[in-house]
Amino acid sequence: MLFGLGGKLADHVLLAAAAIALGILVALPVAGWASRSGTVARWSLGFASLVQTVPALALLALFFPILLSLRAVFGEGLPTLGFLPALLALALYALLPILRNAVTAQAHLDPGVIEAADAMGMTGWQKLRLVEAPLSAPYIMAGVRTAAVWTIGAATLATTIGQPSLGDPIFAGLQTQNWELVLAGCFAAAALALATDALLGTIQRGFAEKRRRLWLGGLLAVVAGVAAAAVSRLDIGGVDHDRTVIIGAKGFSEQYILARLIGQRLAAAGFRPEYRDGLGSAVAHSAVASGQIDVLVDYTGTIWTNQMKRADNPARGPMLDQIAEWEQRTSGTLVLGRLGFENAYGLSMRADSARALGIQSIDDLKGAAPSLVIGGDPEFFERPEWRSVAGSYGLTFAGQRTFSPTFLYDALQSGEADVISGYTSDGRIEADRLVVLADPRRAFPNYDAIMLVSPSARKDVALVGALRPLIGRIDVSAMRAANYAVDRADEKLSPDAAARQLADRIGL
Repeated sequence: MLFGLGGKLADHVLLAAAAIALGILVALPVAGWASRSGTVARWSLGFASLVQTVPALALLALFFPILLSLRAVFGEGLPTLGFLPALLALALYALLPILRNAVTAQAHLDPGVIEAADAMGMTGWQKLRLVEAPLSAPYIMAGVRTAAVWTIGAATLATTIGQPSLGDPIFAGLQTQNWELVLAGCFAAAALALATDALLGTIQRGFAEKRRRLWLGGLLAVVAGVAAAAVSRLDIGGVDHDRTVIIGAKGFSEQYILARLIGQRLAAAGFRPEYRDGLGSAVAHSAVASGQIDVLVDYTGTIWTNQMKRADNPARGPMLDQIAEWEQRTSGTLVLGRLGFENAYGLSMRADSARALGIQSIDDLKGAAPSLVIGGDPEFFERPEWRSVAGSYGLTFAGQRTFSPTFLYDALQSGEADVISGYTSDGRIEADRLVVLADPRRAFPNYDAIMLVSPSARKDVALVGALRPLIGRIDVSAMRAANYAVDRADEKLSPDAAARQLADRIGL
């Protein structure tokens, strides 16, 4: 299929279908109860409305720490990433339109019809099955149609918690500025939503017109589509799951490239790599520590400040030693070693602007900061590193703006920001002729790229052996070149192609 979206489309269908089905299973009994109790109606609709005020991305992310805390009760087998948290969040998101339409339909049933049913001596169950349900069905289906479109759209965000979906090509395309990939993912999601709405509309019309063949045909078409998606994801070829390795990646180009480089090494050793892209820093680290993913490239400064909550800034060697000891003690995660380069946060400016203002270091920035706007990625201003830098140098800017890593450097070039929190291994620093301001007070910690292997995967000697040749092999110039090949080169490479080029450059 175009852009290899077949598997992502099937995953998306299964996730959305399961969420809608769960939403229906919860909403209909609650609606029946609410139709007989005003208090239940107010509370249930209020709760469903409250859920809708929470952004879908936040709702998905919130289920990760919730499930993580529940593992202490239900055991290590409870998944905290992927299908389960996405299912629960999306089912809640689908709840309101189904519940509201069901409650409204019940409230507007013709009282004469209900009285006639009572006069005939129908039991409560008979009245619900033979009278209320058929009359309410068209209105309930209208709610299901709305929920389905919402859910299919929101399911693209499941990528951020490790669930494969049509969000994978969208997020990957955004981070690597591959707009064809973005459009392919968007069009596929839109086509799926339109097709689903049309089929559910057929069912709704069949109910409204009391045409059994019409609604039954629409229902069979929906079931057939979901079944086809399920069959396409079955391991008919006999995949050996003992040889499947899940590789995590955060949401920027370097992580996509390194994940593919790791995957290529493992594939050559007989493993089957799978990727979980677009993860946030906290989610990614917790995922490898809990075994939800097997391998991750992380950065020493990120672990030091975000996970270990350390505010001091030791030298490179002692920091890595303490991180390795902490990972071993708290979760059993293996720190395999440094890859050989550092990707540090660094405040960057356009060379001409820095020269005009006489700024060479962050110390020099203090006087000019009140008239400048600083830009950062979505995490930067909430990270301890930023608080450390702002406090150490006494920085107060005129404005503070957040951009995705895709557009961070564009914001600097277009004048939307005067200073940005750039990444020192990013090829765009040299390409855009930027200046990384010196940090004489060492407010930023070291950010050596290190490879983490989960407590379960570290027991696989062949897996660890396949990864060891990467340790110490990637210098910053090689990583910058690979990043630039994906982000800005005239002939842009995919992360997979850039990873192969990087492997050739470092002799692997």
